Parts: sequence; C-alpha cells; structure tokens
Amino acid sequence: MLPAELGGAHAAGVPARSGPRVPDGRLGGTWGSGFGGCRLFPVPERLTRRAGRRRDVQRRAGEALEPFQRRMEENMKLATVEDTVEYRLFLIPDEPRDAEKHKEILQKYIERIMTQFAPMLVQYIWQNQPFNLKYKPEKGGVPAHIFGVTKFGDNIEDEWLIVYIVKQITKEFPELVARIEDNDGEFLLIEAADYLPKWLDPENSANRVFFYHGELCIIPAPRTPGAVSWLPTAPPTIPQALNIISTHPEKILASESVRAAVNRRIRGYPEKIQASLHRAHCFLPAGIVAVLKQRPRLVAAGVQAFYLRDPIDLRACRVFKTFLPETRIMTSVTFTKCLYAQLMQQRFMPDRRSGYKLPPPAHPQHRAHELGMKLAHGFEILCSKCSPHFSDSKKCPVTASPLWAGFLDSLKKNDYFKGLIEGSSQYQERLEMAKNYFQLSVNRPERDPSETPVTFDADSFLNYFDKILGPRPPESDSDDQDEEDFESLESDDDLDFETQESGEEASVKGTLDDLKSYMAQMDRELAHTSIGKSFATQKQMESVAQATKSNSDEDDSGAGGAVMTPVDVDLNLVSNILESYSSQAGLAGPASNLLQSMGVQLPDNTDPRPASKPAKD
Repeated sequence: MLPAELGGAHAAGVPARSGPRVPDGRLGGTWGSGFGGCRLFPVPERLTRRAGRRRDVQRRAGEALEPFQRRMEENMKLATVEDTVEYRLFLIPDEPRDAEKHKEILQKYIERIMTQFAPMLVQYIWQNQPFNLKYKPEKGGVPAHIFGVTKFGDNIEDEWLIVYIVKQITKEFPELVARIEDNDGEFLLIEAADYLPKWLDPENSANRVFFYHGELCIIPAPRTPGAVSWLPTAPPTIPQALNIISTHPEKILASESVRAAVNRRIRGYPEKIQASLHRAHCFLPAGIVAVLKQRPRLVAAGVQAFYLRDPIDLRACRVFKTFLPETRIMTSVTFTKCLYAQLMQQRFMPDRRSGYKLPPPAHPQHRAHELGMKLAHGFEILCSKCSPHFSDSKKCPVTASPLWAGFLDSLKKNDYFKGLIEGSSQYQERLEMAKNYFQLSVNRPERDPSETPVTFDADSFLNYFDKILGPRPPESDSDDQDEEDFESLESDDDLDFETQESGEEASVKGTLDDLKSYMAQMDRELAHTSIGKSFATQKQMESVAQATKSNSDEDDSGAGGAVMTPVDVDLNLVSNILESYSSQAGLAGPASNLLQSMGVQLPDNTDPRPASKPAKD
C-alpha cells in the first residue's frame, strides 16, 4: 500500500488535494537529479533558526534552482501552469500588413467577439479564470494573433465551454481560424482517439488541428514525400498551416467520426451552462451576502480559498475580524456543481474561538450552517491576504475606459437588457454584472509573464513540502526545547554541531538508549504476531528465518529471543508500487502519477497474474 502522503487523506482540518500532483516541471525534473539529493520529507522550521545553517539551506536551494532556470528557458512549455487551456485566433488570409494596422484590426475583433458572447458569459461562474482575449504581436515566426489562456482547475467543464466558444467564434467570424490546446497537448485528438487516422500520432500532430468555419479541421500529411505539392513533409509551421487552410479548405476537413466525437463532448451548450449551476441555502455574514449580490462570481474565489487552505491560512480564522458570525443571515447562493462538491466533500470543524458553531446534524438547517461556515472561512482567508494599503481611490472606474461606451452600445444592440427599464433594480443588477465582465475579460491590463523575475524563498520552499506531506507537529513555546527534541532523533552521523554541553550530550545519549529499548520491546511484541509475514525479507537471512521456524515448539517464555528477519525495504517498496500500478488497470492513480513525476514510464503488464495462494494458518 502506498503511504498516505501519495494520495491518502490529510489530517483533520487540512484539505485533501485532488491527487498526488507533484510539480516536477517546476522543480526541474526528477526529484533526485533536480535537487541534488534533497531529502523529500518535511524539514522542521526550527532547523533554519540558526543563521549559519539557514544560509547553508539557501545556498543549496539556490544551486538547485539553476537547473530549473535552464530547463525553463529551454522548454517553456514544461513550465506552464497545470490545468490551463490556451486558444489562438488567426486572421486569414495572412496578407502582409502594417503592424499597427494589423493590431488595430485584431483589437476590433476582440471587442466584437467579447460583446457578441457577453450575454452567455456574463452570468457564468468560472472555477479560476474567465474566458479572455488579448492581442499578441508577431514573435518567433508566429504571426500576430488573438490569444487567450484560462486556468480551469478542477472544473473540466470550463475547458469544454471554451472549446464551444472558440468553435462558435470561427462560425460567426469565418475569416478567423482557431487553434486550441492544453497541458496535455492536442486534447481534441485525445477525445477522438478511437477515430483518428493511423498516420496521426503525437510526434507529427503539431500545428495540424484547427477550427475553421465552425468545423474541426486536420491538415493531412502526404503518404510519400512530395506526393502532394501543397502539403509539407514535416509538421507545418503556423504560416504554412494558415496558407493551406485558406487555399484548400475542402481538403482538410476532419472525418465525420472525429468531428462527431468532439461535438458529443460540447453538445448541449449554451443551455448546459444553466444545468451546471446549483443553488443552495447558506447561513452567511451580511457582508458576504452583499458582496455576492454585487459580484456572484466571487463565490469561486471564496470556495478556492477554503478548499486550498493551509494551517497558515487558518490562523486568520481563529478570531474573525471582517465577517463576524453575529451578523449571519440566511440567503441563497449560486454555485457551480464543482464548487459545491468541493465545499461539501471536506470535513471541517471551526476553531472554538471563531464564534462559528454548528447545530446538530439532525437539525433541518445543518447543511446551510455548514456551507455558510466554510464559505465564511474562505472569504476571511481572502481578506487576510489583502494588502492593508489598498485604496479604492487608486482604481479607475470601469466607465472611464474608452472601450466602455462602445461595449455598452453593443450590449444594447444584442438585447442584453431584455427590454428592462433603465434605472430599474433589475437593469442595475445586469449593468453591474456587465461592468464586472468588462473589467475581467475586455479591459484586462496586459502583463508579460516573462517580465516577472524568478525568485526563491527558503521558507516558502519548506512550507511547500509541508503542504504535500502534512503539517508539522505543534511547536513548543521554548526554542531550546525544540532543538533538543530534534537533536535527540538524529543519528550519530548527523550530530555535527559545533559545540555540545556535557549535560546535553548525556541527555541525547539517554534519549537514544530509551528509544532503542522501546523499539526492542516493540520487536518482541511483534514476534508473536503474523504481521512480519506480510513483508518480503532479505534473502541472506532466509537460513536464520528457517532456524527460527524450526524452534516454534518452544514455550512463550523463549519467544523473547526469537530472531526477526530484517525486511527488505526496497523490494517491498517496488513490489507495492507495481501492485498498485497494476490494480489501476490503465487508469490514472497515485502510482502512475508518482512514477510519471519521476520520468518513469512503465509498459503494460502482459504477464498472467498468478493465482492467489491460500493463506497459511
């Protein structure tokens, strides 16, 4: 069985992550080579309290960061954020144009697209980031185009909604060609894997899959080099692909079965958007109710803050300062089904000092109180992370943007306000939603991710592993006592401190003796059980094990001198991982995720499984 850190439940009050995702791309590949032998277990924070040892940790961490920086520069694709989808819209025909004029044309398309799809997108609650578009200049042989990236997180429906939107964009604007991919690459081909032509594989699929005129297109490859003059032998570049699409659109249409497989996945939109929502009663502080009434999308941020909380975040929830429990009222909150499931699946008990108390489980409003309590914790965590120097006076109103007037006129032309009287409460509510949508999706400030410097913080590095492997045990109020506790658990080789008082050495020796005595007592107790038979033992000790078994007729008084065969730790680890991998039956699971994060690709198990042997008495 794999340890709990690789997929088991976390301690109470700490969120369970959605699988053992180890960000090997960010950490420079496999654990061993990426960090030069850095130990993969939670390092107590008290180890870094001595200035000299802290500097040594930072120096070694800085050296470990160098291969990460090199790898990021060599292949930026591996450093992208997980669970993100990227989409690009190209204008064809790709004729030579003045750069500024081309930019102006594409920005006009952005305004038209976001305005036309606003009625569908304004009320949608995104898991992490909304659908957005921005201009991207020509770079590296890729012509200037419209670009967007969305982190969909745990809600895969966000990604497929974007596929539907991109498909519809190419249908409404036939002069645009769209390309879409995520961290898995050509995920549209993955969806239609059962119907792909035999020549198409991951190695030659680059720049072949596009949406054009609302249909999925796949640029074919020639059966023999030079057989078709307009098809390149190697995977096409973006300019080559755009030229092929514009000159031979009828010859690149994907097969009906491939298109049907993708269309089945997005069938039901946009009506499916309403079906993805879930409304529930929540007992919430009045401040949160007011916030969600103005911006319903913020429920996603509150849920994510609670779902991804850590012990440091929960410090802000010991005593609530912003959303006081005394102000709670009953209200109806709209979630997506994914957000609602994230709140409901976690068992959490609030701190007694917080003031949040739950009624008994049999109470008819227990669920409303529980949902409200969890959501209030999420919003309190969000507020605790806000800068105290934040000032609303520094924010420019949405209406001050030069794009707002045209955006509002386009909404009116598309009957966004449904004939409501201007100034009415329902009109103002839809207007506020439109302003929020405009600020998040249309008037977004541009920032180049490459301009952000790569920095390293030793404390954040240590806290990261704490999140994976579980929280540290509660610390004592005395720093000196913490040092002694850790030193008593170190082996003799690790006791390399500069000076040790004679009394401290005696204390350490006494503690180690007590620990050895305790372990010996455990061995004697386990010798009477069959737990040792569940582990594979070292081969060189088989003779000792047989000799021990032959003396099994001795009475219980002699059991204290029984010899326990040492366990082969490596063999047990590998066999358990392989057994877990085999039980996954080709599906995703903790063993495959762990092996993939280390760069290990196991072949399918084609050996017949041996029949299980009956257990011996």
